[in-house]
Amino acid sequence: MTLDELLASVAAAIDDVVAASTADGGRTWAVGPDPFAVLGADGRSVEFRLDLAIAAAAVRTPDTGPSPRGQGWVRFQPSTLDGHAIDRATAWFVSAYRRTSPG
Repeated sequence: MTLDELLASVAAAIDDVVAASTADGGRTWAVGPDPFAVLGADGRSVEFRLDLAIAAAAVRTPDTGPSPRGQGWVRFQPSTLDGHAIDRATAWFVSAYRRTSPG
């Protein structure tokens, strides 16, 4: 399983998420015009737009750091997509979605 496959399956379970390819070959997930997750073109990293408190905690976990996208964004690049990495990516995707969703 790849990050793209994992996040696509999580997104498929959420009604109002829109996925789009980026010009460089990555992918974004958004609610309306607001992106909340961006997969890098290499498919090995993903950035999530999280609540500030969650982002502050997230950057202290393995394979995670701040994103150049700005405040609240974190970059996750797991060395292996094991169970822990899958759990974090899934939880952060859903958290980022909930932060962005109006409902």
